[in-house]
This record gives sequence, C-alpha cells and structure tokens, in this order.
Amino acid sequence: MRILIIEDEATAANRLEQLIYELYPNYKILAKLSSIKDSVEWLPEHEVDLIFLDIQLSDGISFTIFEQLDVQTPIIFTTAYQEYALKAFSVNSISYLLKPINKKELKLSIDKLKELTSVLTVDFHSLFSILKDSTDSYKHRFIIKIGEQLKMVISSEIAFFFAQNKAVYLKTFAGKLLPIEYTLEQLEDEVDPSLFFRINRACIININAINKMYSYSKTRIKLELTPQVLKEEHSIVSVNRTTTFKRWINS
Repeated sequence: MRILIIEDEATAANRLEQLIYELYPNYKILAKLSSIKDSVEWLPEHEVDLIFLDIQLSDGISFTIFEQLDVQTPIIFTTAYQEYALKAFSVNSISYLLKPINKKELKLSIDKLKELTSVLTVDFHSLFSILKDSTDSYKHRFIIKIGEQLKMVISSEIAFFFAQNKAVYLKTFAGKLLPIEYTLEQLEDEVDPSLFFRINRACIININAINKMYSYSKTRIKLELTPQVLKEEHSIVSVNRTTTFKRWINS
C-alpha cells in the first residue's frame, strides 16, 4: 500500500511513519508533507492508496486541499482536537485518529479501510463548511469595561485567564491585569482550543505563555508562565487534565 502523510508537526509525522512500518513493514510511505501548498503541488503528480491527513495544518484547515483538487483516495483524518474529529465523523463514514496516535487504533483504522470494496468518498465541502464555521466562531477580541471606559483586547494578546475571589481576570503578555465579565466555563467555549487550554479549575492559559514545564508529582505538571501568575496553584495542571494537556501540547 502506498501512503501519504500530511502532517505539519514533524514529531507526529515521524511517529506515525514508525507505527505504520511496525504494523505493516511492506507498506511504503511515499511522502510526508507539512502544508496545504505542498499537498496541492504533490498530489496531482502521484498516486497513493491511503492518505493520513491532519485536519489543522500550519497554513489552514486541510479540507481546502480538496477545494482545489479532485481527490478520491481514502482518508484517515488525524487531529489533536476531539471536537474536530467528532464533527468530521458525524458528516461522513470516515476513519479518524486522535493524537497522540495509539498503535492499536491505527491498526483498526487501516484494517477497516482495507475491507472497503469501493473507494471511500467524502463530502469535503460539507466537512470544510463545518470546520470553518467552528473555527470562525471563536472570539478574536474581548471588550473589557473599566469604569466608564471600554477597552478592546485581542485574544492572541492574552497570556491567561484566571478566577480569584469569585471574579475572573485576564492578564496580557504586556502584563496588564483586567477584569472580564465571563466565567471560565464560558471562556472555554469562546476561545480557540488550539491556542488556549484550561489547566485547572482556576486558570486557562495561552500556549505561548508557557516558558518551562516541570514534573510536579507523578500525575501533575507545574508550568512556568510568562508573565507570572499571582498564585502558584494557578500554574499547576490538575490530575484529571494532565493527559489531555500532554496531548494538546504535543499536537
């Protein structure tokens, strides 16, 4: 079987390649591509039997590849974000793998596709529409009320949100501390999950705020954030979020 891997994270692509060869030594990985641009240039010139496709690439949502090309090759989608996988799976009978990829699940997905007697067809237009609607729905800016003044804060400028004394605040990378009229539960639904992650009950962090990570215990991780948090507990990944946090970091 001839395989193409489209994945913008080199570590993830290399791990997937290794797992495929461990399971199927006779298969051939023809290429590992990292962007929509490279894929659009490569695909018309080559024939493959299976594509592993990361949903979110560095230059956009990967479904845009199929707005430019007519590709009938079976697809196994890979993603670090479960909401993407579930949205894709709900629209078409396709396989998907949630990163970090599990060897057993990889084998099940490939074996499932091997059993298909006809080419797997996917409505990429519908998939792209759903994913685009989802990603476009995240807030790009927040309006903060300070007395009689209204201040606009761009989401990418926010290092983290945290709850303290029954109130919620944001802190920007510039070090500005501002109150915000949202709960952390509301913010989880409003911010881009590729950029923000709720590490515990009291704090949602921007991935770009992470300076260093330490093993805090067997099951917890302590983060060094820039700028600094007000309380140490705001920087500790809770036990029940550690596994998901590692998957988020490794995406």
